[in-house]
Order: sequence, then structure tokens, then C-alpha cells
Amino acid sequence: MKTDLFDFDLPREVIAQRPADPRDMARLLSIGAAFEDHHMIDLPDLIQPGDLLVFNDTKVIPARLKGKRGEAGVEVTLHKQEPPAVTGGARWWTFAKPAKKLRPDDIVKFADGFSATVENKLDGGEVLLAFDLSPEELYPYLEQYGKMPLPPYIQRDGGSDQNDAEDYQTRFARHKGAVAAPTASLHYTDRLMAALDVKGIEHLTLTLHVGAGTFLPVKVDDISDHKMHSEIGQISPEAAEKINAVRARGGRIIAVGTTALRLLESAAEEDGTMKAFDGETDIFISPGYRFKIVDLLLTNFHLPRSTLFMLVSAFAGLDRMQAAYQYAMDHGYRFYSYGDCSLLQREDRL
Repeated sequence: MKTDLFDFDLPREVIAQRPADPRDMARLLSIGAAFEDHHMIDLPDLIQPGDLLVFNDTKVIPARLKGKRGEAGVEVTLHKQEPPAVTGGARWWTFAKPAKKLRPDDIVKFADGFSATVENKLDGGEVLLAFDLSPEELYPYLEQYGKMPLPPYIQRDGGSDQNDAEDYQTRFARHKGAVAAPTASLHYTDRLMAALDVKGIEHLTLTLHVGAGTFLPVKVDDISDHKMHSEIGQISPEAAEKINAVRARGGRIIAVGTTALRLLESAAEEDGTMKAFDGETDIFISPGYRFKIVDLLLTNFHLPRSTLFMLVSAFAGLDRMQAAYQYAMDHGYRFYSYGDCSLLQREDRL
């Protein structure tokens, strides 16, 4: 399929710069045979007792750092962790600016006692940095010197601010390692979770450490030529057992976000049986994909020409999603990470 099929014009003014307050008052567009306007607080009335919500419990780290190579300024955004070096030092692939002048063995200094060595360099500004700190030792330095890695369409003077440190983290965040938030999970509050419990709607968590590659547009002309970024994820045996039990009794599996969906589909057997998972996935879901386990998808509104818009088009149908996005723009929905949400029905179930 041609990448141009997934393109659309989006006015800048519909891109949310702050989340809804309270979070559960974000708008919710139900996308099925028809479009219905709701708010997130209405979610318990839109799904059924016995359904299972699956959240991503990854925790966003302050992955954007400013440093110097000699006297020259360098900015890096960590996006994928690699196994530690023989010495035990943390290693991360980063997007670096400016990357052109960086060479293997260059030293980038971020603060006293906090530096990294350029180990490798790829086309497109990707640089592998080897830190002189272990993975666990690195995190306190990121907390002190790093900033939340907001996507480029959220405009801040000087980068993320103190509000973003809380706003760009979900209530489920437990396991450090993401450099982008699983944004569909940003809408949940105490009162919404309590209402879901009362309705008999269960939930569990899995972990997929979201990489910055999730924001990259597809640059090839045909989507079959796109190389998908990989991300690290885990589904515990207990979570897999729970998912199978819910399906066995007729409950539906509802992925909260495209990251949860990608990991669930990566771990599912062809017959829809869920198994435990611990490793990397580079699954690329586009129209024609046959979904094995996810019945409904809650997700924010995505970028044109992105793998995520391709994913939702695979789930709910390209024509339907194009119409839904136009409807959302015409009716004042807010887009992207801090924006509103949608509840998608599978095209093959309509």
C-alpha cells in the first residue's frame, strides 16, 4: 500500500498542548458503524461487565539530555536501551543533534561525573552512547539532569516543564524504560477506575518500553518497505493466564493504547491463546493484518503517515478512520499525546 493513503492535513490548532483537567473529562469518540461523542468518564457505560482492560505500565524516564563535545553543544534523546557493556556501563541508542560532528570514541559530557562515549553511529542521527554508569546508576542522573522527552509537536520554551513531569506519566507507570508515554492511559483517574470496578470491568498491566521511534513518520513510498523500530516488552505468566481465562468465559480484551495492542498481538498464538513474553518486538500492523486477541482498542488520535495511524486503520478500516479523523477535526477533538481518545470497534466485527 502507498504511504500517501495514510496522509491527511491537520490544523496546528487542534494539537493539544496540555491534557484535559480533570483527565477523565477528555473527550471520547466511539468509532464503530457510526460515530458517537462521549467523555472518558462515560467509558464504563460503553463496555461490558467481564471485559478486561489491558494497560501498559512502562514509566517514562527524563531521556532528553544536553551536553558538550569539547566546547560544542550536543542534545541527545535516549530511545532504546542495549545490553550493558562488559564493564557494566549502560548503553543507549540516542537521537543526537547535531549528529554529523560526532565520531566513535568522542566523549560527550553532560555534567561533572556524568559523561558517555560515542560507540557507534548510524544514518539518520542515531548514535550509540556508552555511559560510565551502570543502568541503575544512570537513572538518578537522568532525574537530575534530564528532561521529559516530549514529542516535537508539544511546544515549550526550554523543553518540558514541571507540569509535564506529572502530566506525561500515567497512573500505572512502574517500570522505568520508556522515552514516550503510552498516552491512551493518561486519561484514567481514581473516580474512573472506581466506576469501572463497580461495573465489573477488570484490568491488568503489561510492559512495553515505548521508544522515540513511535513518532517517526514513514518515509518510504510503499509501507511494505518500512523498517519498524523494535521495543522491549514483558507479559507475565500470570497476566497471560488471566487473559486466557477472560477469553474463555466470553469477556473481551480491550487494549488501552497501541503499545499494549502491539505487545498483545506479538505474544498471541494464531488461535488467540496468550502466552508469556519477554523480549523485543518489531511488529508492524497495517491493513490486511488479522488480529488474534484484541477485541477493542482505546487510543488517542495519531499523526498522519505514522505507523500508528496505519495500525488503527488496520483495526477499524482505512476509510472509516479517515472519516473518523475528519469528524474529530470538524467537532473540536484535540489530537496527539495530550489530546482526546477514541474507542475503536474491529472492522471484522461490525
